[in-house]
Amino acid sequence: MTGTFWGIGTGPGPAGYLPVAALDALRAADLIYAPRARGVADSVALQCLAGTGFVPDRAKLREIEFNMDPDRTVLNEHYARLADAIAAELRAGRNVAYLTIGDSMTYSTYGYVLAALRERIPDLPQRTFPGVTSYAAAASALAWPLGEGKERVLILPCPETPEQLRHEIETHDIVVLMKVGTRLPWVLDLLRDMDIAQHCAFARRIGLPGELLCTDVGTLVADDAMGYLATLLVRRNPRSQRALNPEGTT
Repeated sequence: MTGTFWGIGTGPGPAGYLPVAALDALRAADLIYAPRARGVADSVALQCLAGTGFVPDRAKLREIEFNMDPDRTVLNEHYARLADAIAAELRAGRNVAYLTIGDSMTYSTYGYVLAALRERIPDLPQRTFPGVTSYAAAASALAWPLGEGKERVLILPCPETPEQLRHEIETHDIVVLMKVGTRLPWVLDLLRDMDIAQHCAFARRIGLPGELLCTDVGTLVADDAMGYLATLLVRRNPRSQRALNPEGTT
């Protein structure tokens, strides 16, 4: 009998950001796969289990080194090998949990793994538990409403050029910018040039060592802020102005 595959979103954020329903799956799992960024000693996904009351048995853990290579061929080979290994465990009747940071279905490697598994086991028994997205965790940590009234919210990976990003900001009320990475210096310059940096916010490594929270990115130093697990929240108009014009016609 084929085992069950569970996808579980955990963190990022303060301890305890894990669906209660997912705890039962973690306790029942024979194996727990946890992603770990290349060159990093500890899995952030495992760190995010702290405070949930669940302590994984090390013998059940399988840490997977993230492969962030931009070459799609390399990535596909990576996920194929991972799916082969997990499929073998499932066919042997073992239940497998796969941890992912944030929400399981939002910019997550879990989606690639699940698709590859379904190619190998079309009738795969599986359940996906949602998690807290990085931008929802950032908004809560910063007390920064993501959308009010009829505000239009756009969530996107950071564009490659300032011109593309300026267009997105000018055509939306709120822009959630993910995967900023080394583009942060010119992104901050653009926000300052548009005179909106003072009501934009930034969060990095929420609830983890190295946490950085900033509610006025006009004060942010790019070299100090760059890093993994960062999200930038862009507001085209200040909140007070929106409150005076709730129909959003400015």
